[in-house]
Amino acid sequence: MNKSSDFILASASPRRKKLLREAGYSFDIIPSQVDESAFPTEGIASDEHTMLLAAAKARNVANTHPDRLVLGADTIVDLNGQIIGKPRDAAHAEQITRDLFSEPHKVITGLALVRLSDNLEIIRHAVTTVYPRKLTEQQIADHIAAGDWQGKAGAYGIQETGDEFVERIEGSFTNVIGLPLELVKELLDPLLSE
Repeated sequence: MNKSSDFILASASPRRKKLLREAGYSFDIIPSQVDESAFPTEGIASDEHTMLLAAAKARNVANTHPDRLVLGADTIVDLNGQIIGKPRDAAHAEQITRDLFSEPHKVITGLALVRLSDNLEIIRHAVTTVYPRKLTEQQIADHIAAGDWQGKAGAYGIQETGDEFVERIEGSFTNVIGLPLELVKELLDPLLSE
């Protein structure tokens, strides 16, 4: 059942697209042209960083579609207050993997809903704590060789590594994939039923 076809996802993420489709939403995809590297990661709280980026992405797309509702999202991993984004290369992915899978870390997704025609702007975030398993050297080597870390904050996807990498989580499972569906529904569904 399609709830609406009247919103735009400002993301090219196949994981976000899949989660929204499986939840029954119908939407258009117009990736934002925001340069994420232009946003500083030093001196700003992780949740603030994700909300700033999510809002920038949603506004970027809304500028050319002012009458449409636009959903922007940004996911990062926070390790003791340090923002861990997407790895630059295999060596960086290996370092991130070693760091993250030595202690609990947080996955934070900022969400923004923007519609310029009526000045609608809702910005929130979700936090999930991930308790990792201690990885063996072979598991780390296999993970890097497989390339599943590419394009993923924290250099892993829970939907691919699952129980092998993660002992348990506290919070939204879909947040760790890249979109906290519980928060999306809470914010989006009332707007779609207006």
